[in-house]
Amino acid sequence: MLSVVIVGGLHADARKATVERLLADVPGSVVLHHDLSTAAAGTVVRTIRDAGGILSAGETPLVNDCACCALREDLVPELRRLDAAGTLSLAVVELWDSVEPKAMAEVVAAGGLTVTGVITAVDPALVLPYLGNGDDLADRGLAAAATDQRTVADTFARQLEYAPVLAVLDSPEAEEEDRELLAQLHPTAHQIPIGTSHPTTTDHSTRLTDPSVPDHATRLTDPTNSDHPTRLTDPTVPDHPARPTDPAHTDHATRPKDSTPTDHPVRPTDASGTLYPVRPSPRSALARAALAGFDVESAAAAQHPACARLPAEADAHGVSTLVWHRCRPFHPERLYEALEDITCAAARSRGRFWLADKPDVLLHWDAAGGALCVESVGPWLASLPDAAWDMVPPVRRAAAALDWHPEHGDCCQHLVFTSPGLDRDGLERLLESCLLTDAEYAAGRDAWKRLPPAFDTLLEV
Repeated sequence: MLSVVIVGGLHADARKATVERLLADVPGSVVLHHDLSTAAAGTVVRTIRDAGGILSAGETPLVNDCACCALREDLVPELRRLDAAGTLSLAVVELWDSVEPKAMAEVVAAGGLTVTGVITAVDPALVLPYLGNGDDLADRGLAAAATDQRTVADTFARQLEYAPVLAVLDSPEAEEEDRELLAQLHPTAHQIPIGTSHPTTTDHSTRLTDPSVPDHATRLTDPTNSDHPTRLTDPTVPDHPARPTDPAHTDHATRPKDSTPTDHPVRPTDASGTLYPVRPSPRSALARAALAGFDVESAAAAQHPACARLPAEADAHGVSTLVWHRCRPFHPERLYEALEDITCAAARSRGRFWLADKPDVLLHWDAAGGALCVESVGPWLASLPDAAWDMVPPVRRAAAALDWHPEHGDCCQHLVFTSPGLDRDGLERLLESCLLTDAEYAAGRDAWKRLPPAFDTLLEV
């Protein structure tokens, strides 16, 4: 059966180098790529190539005027066709820039194909600039659909945190702080170094870090700058909780140019010239990771707010990760008023939190680039009747057990903040000030529910 590895990431040079390395290291491999940048013309361009160059190219029309839908509907049939040929060992699905790997891995697995790896390619020198860029993808020509409301920062964060393997470009511009930030953002990832690649004409790293364009990373440490965070509290501007987490994004890298790595093995043929199926013979850590195996359900659970594998405390090379855990709910008004300062205190923050006026609702906190997404992800387990626990996945029950409180069960604050130059003490004081006071806490749940519902707008209640 054909193995499928998904390679994604907004860092186009790193992604290109990763794909080229896989083609060189895995005999019988091809790259399947959908270019969504042509969606304005009504089509999505598909190319299939091996180490020797383009094997086929074609177009697929938009589905309901949606490039993402076209990608979803075309990807699995193409992979099945490649599988049926019986001559290949590995299909590398190179995602377009802002396409998120989670959605595509689930589409491929649901189509009955075997996903053996998910890799996000990263240039460590660009991690902070991208993570601090609160621009909408549409403003940078990276939107996957007309309705795509994601930002550069939150898209990059999800690409980074979903993949169990990071292909890390050997970037001469990267400093120790950059590498430490990458390690703390995704401490469980298997990092594999890859060689440098020549810049591509469609690499968006220049546009995103161009000094002529305001750098949103500066907002993380500049309290006087609050352009994008104002969207969180400005009722006249659509807030980000409404945006889809993955409309099946587009792919801006141009079709790869012909290249013939000298070490690419020739596939054997019989006397008639028919290609024999070639099984993988991995010669590198990257190839081994691509074929190691991937569990789509486990990967989804690892990102679910109720049981996400959040980073641990860390402090090294000027980068800190603060894990803030409390067993008392937030006062909705005080937290709402502090959202801008909390959101901009760190390059990246995420986790789950507990609001006093909604004591039974588990809320998701997801912030990057000065923009915050808040959403309800269902009830806390403590609010469910015992009979309902049998319907809860074991991984969710295990995660709840780790935070279990004799009085409140799994209801808690569990937020993680990662950033260079993090003001840990100041951030902790700010967060503590947003909790219920002793008197407010003692008043009980009925009184909590009567507190002003400050988050109803963000939660679209």
